[in-house]
Amino acid sequence: MRVWIDLTNSPHVLVMRPVIDVLRADGHEVEVTARDFAQTLALCERFGIAHTAIGHHRGGKLVAKGLGLLQRSGALARWARRRKFDLALGHGSNDVTVAAALLQIPCSTTFDYEWATVQHNVNCRLAQAVVVPDAIPAERFARYGGVEKLHRYPGLKEEYYLADFEPDPTVLGELGLDRSKPLVVVRTPPSVSLYHRFEHDTFGAVLAQLRDSDAQAVVLPRTPAQRAELTQAGGFAIPERAIDAQSLIAYADLVVSAGGTMNREAVALGTPVYSSFEGRLGAVDERLIAEGRLRRLTDPAQVVVRKRGAEGSAAASERVRRDPRDFVRLLVAPVSTP
Repeated sequence: MRVWIDLTNSPHVLVMRPVIDVLRADGHEVEVTARDFAQTLALCERFGIAHTAIGHHRGGKLVAKGLGLLQRSGALARWARRRKFDLALGHGSNDVTVAAALLQIPCSTTFDYEWATVQHNVNCRLAQAVVVPDAIPAERFARYGGVEKLHRYPGLKEEYYLADFEPDPTVLGELGLDRSKPLVVVRTPPSVSLYHRFEHDTFGAVLAQLRDSDAQAVVLPRTPAQRAELTQAGGFAIPERAIDAQSLIAYADLVVSAGGTMNREAVALGTPVYSSFEGRLGAVDERLIAEGRLRRLTDPAQVVVRKRGAEGSAAASERVRRDPRDFVRLLVAPVSTP
């Protein structure tokens, strides 16, 4: 089987890495396309994922997103037309879903946040399989026309792609961090997403508080503009390139993130985490908060950084590891035989 995987954002590289490995181990041919956005291309290089770079992000406004979808989907379709793919896969990639539909290639889409309305109205209607966590109630997909296409998995997607992960302390040396001092990792908001905005008084206050504290604060910006603003403010460690963020999270004493993936990575690795996400909560985060595995940040005073454990890393007993093959079986549903 010839499989096409499209990556449009940094977390998609992490999710699809073991998918690529499993498919190739089973004898399938896999080709990867990637969008030049955030650290997507850099992470492909870091993980040794051969890819064809096609297109870039067009910005956060709806008109720009629509134009970007049309242009990149067209470019993907032209690239894929002669390659005779049997299946196309994407993690919330509208582009590959549209291109696959144009070329009549069976397609699976996967995601774990159900309120990205524009994105899911495209993906769920055009894809043949919609692979999501079982935490999300089926009725929430009715508006997208995707209920009959659902293929659901238990737990977090992070528990699948981190199943073979063991933290590497090398990242601490790369960033010049002192293992004897408290460490907090901060992820900035996805300022170009339609469902979230960068203006966040609580988040800004937390950054100011951390800058003036004795804790070591590593901030992972999403865009060049955020990087410039944080560098000008000073007082933070800001990686200059794609790093082993998962190891950094595992060794951190606390994570504060305005996104989703890093929050759930911290949960999966047993690191205390606060979410400052201001959009509508998805069912996965609702469940994690109810279970006490994720805390919602409402007051900067909540953020107190203390050393945890002898090594500051998650104990093996705190981790849930799930077989990526179970995830892959759901993704290949459009071409699998009953």
